[in-house]
Amino acid sequence: MNALTLVQPRLGPYLQEVGYERWLRAYSEGRRYNIMTTNISECINAILLKEHELPVIALAEEMRSLVQRWHYERQKEAEKCKTQLTPSAETLLSEQYQLLMRMHLDPVSDIVYTVLDRDMNGVVDLQARTYSCRRFQLEQLPCAHATIAIRHSKRDVYDFCSECYNSSTWKATYAGVVYPLPHQGDWVIPNEVCNVKVLPLDI
Repeated sequence: MNALTLVQPRLGPYLQEVGYERWLRAYSEGRRYNIMTTNISECINAILLKEHELPVIALAEEMRSLVQRWHYERQKEAEKCKTQLTPSAETLLSEQYQLLMRMHLDPVSDIVYTVLDRDMNGVVDLQARTYSCRRFQLEQLPCAHATIAIRHSKRDVYDFCSECYNSSTWKATYAGVVYPLPHQGDWVIPNEVCNVKVLPLDI
C-alpha cells in the first residue's frame, strides 16, 4: 500500500476506503481460485463480434454451436489425461516443489508449522488448510509453503487438493453432450409460449 501511495498519493486512501476485498484476491469474500473476472458476457461478446449483426435466432444458434465445439474439444482433451490432477494443476504443483529448497520449516505441532522463506514467513495449518498468505485456502491447492509442511508430515500432497482439480472431475464435467437444434420447422413449441406477446424495447 505504501508503494502505491508513493506512485499516486490519492490512490492509497481511495483503495483503503473501498475495502481490500474489492480489489485484492487474497481478501475476497468468495472463492475465486485463480479466476480474475466474473464477467462472462464480455468474454462471449469479444468472440462473437461479427455475429452481433445476426437476427436473434441465428445469434442464439451461433452461441450454441460455439458451446458445442468448446464442450467437445474439452471432452477429448480430458479423456487423454492420465494424471491424478488436471495438467495445469499438476504443473502448478510441480512449480511449488521447485521453491522448497529456499525454505526452512519450524514445526509447532504435527499439523501446524512455521515456514521461513525470506520475507514471506508465515504459519501453515494443515488441519484448517490455511497459510498466512491465504493462497492455500483461496486456490484450494497447496502453495509452496503448504507443500513443504505436507511433505514433512509424510502426508500425500494430493489429499490437500480440491476435488475440482481432479482429472476425474474434469472428465465428469464434460461427460455430457451439447446436441444441435433440429430444423426450425420441426420445433415443438407449447401453446403458452406461442401466445406470449413480445413487445419491442421502449428506447
